[in-house]
Amino acid sequence: MKRATRESYGNTLKELGHENKDIVVLEADLSKATKTEIFGKEFPERFINVGIAEQNMIGMAAGLAAGGKIPFATTFAVFAAGRAFEIIRNSVCYPNMNVKIAATHAGITVGPDGGSHQAIEDIAIMSSLPNMIVLSPADDIEACKCIREAAKIKSPVYIRLGRIPLDDIYTEDYNFKIGKGSELVKGNDVTIIATGIMVHKALIAAKELKEENINARVINISTIKPIDEEIIIKAAKETKGIVTVEEHSIIGGLGDRVSSVVCDNNPIKVKKIGVKDVFGESGNPDELLEKHGLTVSNIIEKVKELL
Repeated sequence: MKRATRESYGNTLKELGHENKDIVVLEADLSKATKTEIFGKEFPERFINVGIAEQNMIGMAAGLAAGGKIPFATTFAVFAAGRAFEIIRNSVCYPNMNVKIAATHAGITVGPDGGSHQAIEDIAIMSSLPNMIVLSPADDIEACKCIREAAKIKSPVYIRLGRIPLDDIYTEDYNFKIGKGSELVKGNDVTIIATGIMVHKALIAAKELKEENINARVINISTIKPIDEEIIIKAAKETKGIVTVEEHSIIGGLGDRVSSVVCDNNPIKVKKIGVKDVFGESGNPDELLEKHGLTVSNIIEKVKELL
């Protein structure tokens, strides 16, 4: 079933609300779009709409965390990572507060909302902060498990969620762990490492490459920080090169994190697919993905270039 990870978030929040009375949700006047309205209707006494005041929302979340609550602060990724950065840095990460920042509408697939609302630098920004965990789930099932694990761990967490519906990759028996990647396809010719919405395209690319006798390993890195060095180093040792794929800037995102791990441990060629050093623009999500090379055909092309 196709479902956007923002919907997975809203549904899981409601479940967690029934299971844990300390879960509190803060929202910056976008509850219909971010799906926190699902929680708000069920638990109005634990739902706070701060209005268009993202910095204040994060400060309030830090205060609630200091009082023993488990706050989920929610808004669009561009506002969460951008407008509220200094408060996240000094009020959440510096004192290591147990705040969960659920950032929806990440990446260029926000589409018609345009470049001002397309967060393509949020992974880089949030990964730079000490104490911050950065998560980027690939489908509905992983997103649900990701939210649950974020609620359990006592740490600042940034969860990157999307607007567009995604096909299921995992089944309910999938064991998600923070800090662990998962190998979805075995292969010893080349490795494709993807995150978020691009994992599904990586799987299609591997299937098409297989028809040309190219065996591509596919790895989903849903925890950008702390990144799973073990699975990356193993891929670097066992395949001829790595292609990284992300709906994010190639600067400071998954590709740079993977390159750093490889460079330090087992140097091998890495090709990065992502948004080049440009802003997004208004448009159809599929057309924007095509324009920025976030396609199955471009993944295949980069793999062949490597080999």
